[in-house]
Amino acid sequence: MKRETKKTQFIKGIGVTPGIIIGKAYLLDRGKIEAPARVIPEFQIPQEVERFQDAVEEAKKQLRLAKEKLLREEAAGPTYILDVHLLLLEDKNLIENTIETIKQSWINSEWALKINLERLRKIFNNIDDEYLKSRKADIDYIGERILRSLMGKDKEAIPLIKEEVIIVSHDLSPADTAQMSKDKVTAFVTNMGGRTSHTAIMARSLEIPAVVGAETATHYINTGDTLIVDGITGVVVVNPSPEIMHEYLERQRVRQKMERELFQYRDLPAETIDGYRVKVLANIELVEEIPSVLQHGAEGIGLYRTEYLYLNRKDLPSEEDHFQAYKHVVEGIYPHAAVIRTLDIGGDKFLSHMDLAEEMNPAMGLRAIRFSLKEVDIFKVQLRAILRASAFGKVKLLFPMISGATEIREVKKILHAVRLDLSAEGIPFDPKMEIGIMIEVPSAVTIADILAKEVDFFSIGTNDLIQYSLAIDRVNESVTHLYEPLHPAILRLVKEVVQAAHNAGIRVAMCGEMAGEPLYVPILLGLELDELSMNVLSIFRVKKVLRSYTYRECKSLVSNSLHLSTPEEIEDLVRANLREKFPEEFGENFNYRLTLNEYKEGE
Repeated sequence: MKRETKKTQFIKGIGVTPGIIIGKAYLLDRGKIEAPARVIPEFQIPQEVERFQDAVEEAKKQLRLAKEKLLREEAAGPTYILDVHLLLLEDKNLIENTIETIKQSWINSEWALKINLERLRKIFNNIDDEYLKSRKADIDYIGERILRSLMGKDKEAIPLIKEEVIIVSHDLSPADTAQMSKDKVTAFVTNMGGRTSHTAIMARSLEIPAVVGAETATHYINTGDTLIVDGITGVVVVNPSPEIMHEYLERQRVRQKMERELFQYRDLPAETIDGYRVKVLANIELVEEIPSVLQHGAEGIGLYRTEYLYLNRKDLPSEEDHFQAYKHVVEGIYPHAAVIRTLDIGGDKFLSHMDLAEEMNPAMGLRAIRFSLKEVDIFKVQLRAILRASAFGKVKLLFPMISGATEIREVKKILHAVRLDLSAEGIPFDPKMEIGIMIEVPSAVTIADILAKEVDFFSIGTNDLIQYSLAIDRVNESVTHLYEPLHPAILRLVKEVVQAAHNAGIRVAMCGEMAGEPLYVPILLGLELDELSMNVLSIFRVKKVLRSYTYRECKSLVSNSLHLSTPEEIEDLVRANLREKFPEEFGENFNYRLTLNEYKEGE
């Protein structure tokens, strides 16, 4: 009897950990938990409160066990995510409010928890920032974990896996990911998640190839299906044909060979063949990422995002909260420098009770430095902490979304006042700490020569610069195809910024996603960037490309690119150039962009 051949299907998600894995699917389908809703008699309330508290303690126990497993495996980096969830299990806004709901409404724990979870979700739903909105998943993870404990459904399936599989699930909690044994779980695919979700962060920290945000994965994939998971492009191939399997086996072979070769670049300087030197730095959000930064050979931290300090809490972080976080980062990265960026979110992003009007377009509203200049007391708390931390290592201070000279002069006045206060109090700090600004709005580019006289360095934030310059909402799926880092206008803007900075004798860094993409490295070198700051997983590849070029070649490539009319023409030119040096990685057979255009999802 002839065996039925399963139809090949393609699913597109977001690749968050580089790697190509081929294996069998294991569908982890826990199903949605339906919380029962019951009114209980008054005499049962103490018992119900105790039942809820026992479930919370059981959830804590499970998270602590997952954390201990990570620590035993020397994967301490991502344990901070589990620490966040443990803190949420202590959060009065969730736990005590749920207990109060049980007592006041005479209802069962599941119903009371559901009411309070929904209230918190609504708060997060009003957040427009993609990264911050994704933190809603933390509430969902904790809520589900408590519900499973309450309903006796907390048995974990992942530790029971005895063979190599690719896990496919609607979503995975950080605790789920922490329990994955890399010799059994070779990759995973989830319907939910984005680049900044905790699932993605855990995958990168544990270096497990993963695709998240593959919305239809659990619909098309069954346990036992053969899968190809491409963590580079975000493509998942279900039951590949022999031809596709052969192609990806070849890609996998090239990828594995490349990974082995890349490690040699860890301790090599980031310089071209003819000696043009740039600094390769890391972008981080949390101090726990520092071990990975050092392991990947970064020369410092080019961007420390401080927004995380303000999340998952009812009140604003204290000066001591700020100081301890910054001190750990500064000491951890020493003798290298850490560039600490001040708050880059708006008042609508806080979970505190701030009386701020709702904005129709928050991306262009009261955010970043505009918010800091309006809420000066909040700003001063952060500045004091950063200055205090500067006494423990090398710190550079970075201000986001500066659009004109008036703003930076006002910022410098506030900074000067804070310095005077610290001096009067006898608190040490580095009086020579450099200050810089993010160049991420078109007006800052236009007057870059004026702004260069006000600061010690520039850092180009390409994510927002591209968004604002091309009038593209980068989280709007209808226009994301227009988000083109190699757009001629963007290259000219970067060139203008670099020239203005160098004419004033200051350095220029780039800290947006563009800085960590190997395809763009020759162009960025030719544009004369001094520093490139990126996700740590990009460092080896960027160094490899960088060390394979001469500065003269890169200058010539930029010159030729600036004479072209479209992003597609520029990309074709750059790819052809890279193909000559890296035929296996950029050759015609490995043009991922073409691959993505050759399929329709589910077909």
